[in-house]
Amino acid sequence: MTRKLEGKVALITGSGRGIGRAIAMKLASEGARIVVNDLDTEPAQETVQAIVAAGGQAVACVGSVTAPDFAERFIGTAVSEFKGLDIIINNAGYTWDNVIQKMTDEQWYAMLDCHLTAPFRILRAAQPVIRALSKAETEAGQRVVRKVVNISSVAGVFGNAGQANYSAAKAGIVGMTQTLAKEWGRMNVAVNCVAFGLIKTRLTVTADGAASAHIDGRDIKVGVNPDLMATMERSIPLGRGGTPEEAAGAVYLLCTPESDYISGQTLMCTGGLTGI
Repeated sequence: MTRKLEGKVALITGSGRGIGRAIAMKLASEGARIVVNDLDTEPAQETVQAIVAAGGQAVACVGSVTAPDFAERFIGTAVSEFKGLDIIINNAGYTWDNVIQKMTDEQWYAMLDCHLTAPFRILRAAQPVIRALSKAETEAGQRVVRKVVNISSVAGVFGNAGQANYSAAKAGIVGMTQTLAKEWGRMNVAVNCVAFGLIKTRLTVTADGAASAHIDGRDIKVGVNPDLMATMERSIPLGRGGTPEEAAGAVYLLCTPESDYISGQTLMCTGGLTGI
């Protein structure tokens, strides 16, 4: 049986760990060739090795998505290594919370830079490549549908106390998704968004809810207090937070041929949660 993404070239930011890694493994298992990205070399290479060990193809493009030269390097890696570009997943991200009266400009711009400006730059860099490929395919009488899946959050749809920066950025990515769906439809690109609810990763689940991660030169507190986590899970109709693999499944749905006529949409992956 032919795998659904056989031969496709998929670029996934933040795919060394967590949800991004699960997305990379899922798409690779369906035949996609993967450009893996992470802030750090070790997790990026671990994901590449796991894909290769399972019989797939992958290369790493290490670095922060917020770096001025990252978008061109990322797109360039796909073109130079795999001679194509079919799927872009803008997944990389983290949170840096505070109530608005205590939130600094640095916190505000850090979230916009990571969750909104970085995807904008990546898609801007991809456009000339996609346009050229689409034109050549049209002239050859071929129709190839490409996919963009941006990652939003329930915070971007409903807002969330303490996350004015993150919520604004995640709401922005929904607007950009809808705009690109209109701009890129003529190139046979379906542009969609997945808004995650509570997904259990290293950034949400820790033993004491007080761990930190080193991101872009900053030590950012991550994790959710276990008591708060339990309260949050009780508010989810399915009664639990999701796994990275379940989150990856939602993204995968929008990468398959069955979703070729779906564009400009935001898919909620929340376990049934419809507000926060």
